[in-house]
Amino acid sequence: METKASAKYIRVSARKARLVVDLIRGKDIAEAQQILDFSDKAAARVVLKILNSAIANAEHNNGLSTDDLFVSRAYVDEGPTLKRFRPRAMGRATRINKRTSHITVVLDEREQRAEGKRRRLPRLPRRPRKAAPDAEPEAPLPDEVDEARLNADVAADEVQGEAAAPEELLKADADEARLNADVKPDDPDEPDEADEEEDAESED
Repeated sequence: METKASAKYIRVSARKARLVVDLIRGKDIAEAQQILDFSDKAAARVVLKILNSAIANAEHNNGLSTDDLFVSRAYVDEGPTLKRFRPRAMGRATRINKRTSHITVVLDEREQRAEGKRRRLPRLPRRPRKAAPDAEPEAPLPDEVDEARLNADVAADEVQGEAAAPEELLKADADEARLNADVKPDDPDEPDEADEEEDAESED
């Protein structure tokens, strides 16, 4: 149920009053009151009085709860213009227009949606994604080819070196065994040449 409050012949131009009314249209009454309280416009005071009057009409005349009310409509009509004159130079007179306006605020209740009755649309099955075609392998760059070749050569040299190491050790052991076979160990019972020379000198 709509509840209306209006004020007529307000000494504010319709253009200035519409700037304030546009701020509260479609808002809840608590939010609309807060907007008008902090507005710097002169017409905000008048619009706030009209809004409070509409809230009081809804409570006392229609028995509505203020929790569900919101500003459904708010509009400003132009009222009669008061014409005054001001003296100017050289005996002239210019007209001054003192404009008035009629401001109207209409409140209404918001429709409450029943829980569980909200219609949900069925979800469509998802389409399977197409597999991306196998991309052809990119040709390696010349620098990468050279580096791969160098790594392969180094790895081959290391493998050959590890395989040749036991053979060289075996050869070295065999050579050492041959040398040991050629050199006879010293017999302690046989006299050395130095001992024979000493014995000969002592006999002389």
